[in-house]
Amino acid sequence: MAGSTYKIIELVGTSDKSWEEAAKTAIETAGETLKDLRIAEVTKLDMTIENGKVVSYRARVNVSFKYVR
Repeated sequence: MAGSTYKIIELVGTSDKSWEEAAKTAIETAGETLKDLRIAEVTKLDMTIENGKVVSYRARVNVSFKYVR
């Protein structure tokens, strides 16, 4: 029985609405070119502020996908 190998990459998604949308954007964009996405882990949330107001949300996400030779 052969085991599997997975690669983990870090992505940053952005949104002007929410952290959830920022994370979703990162995963859906990666899914356009990467195959077999398996697990996503949100590792950091932050936001950008201008003139005392939140203007965008950012989600840093670690994503794993199956490594194929």
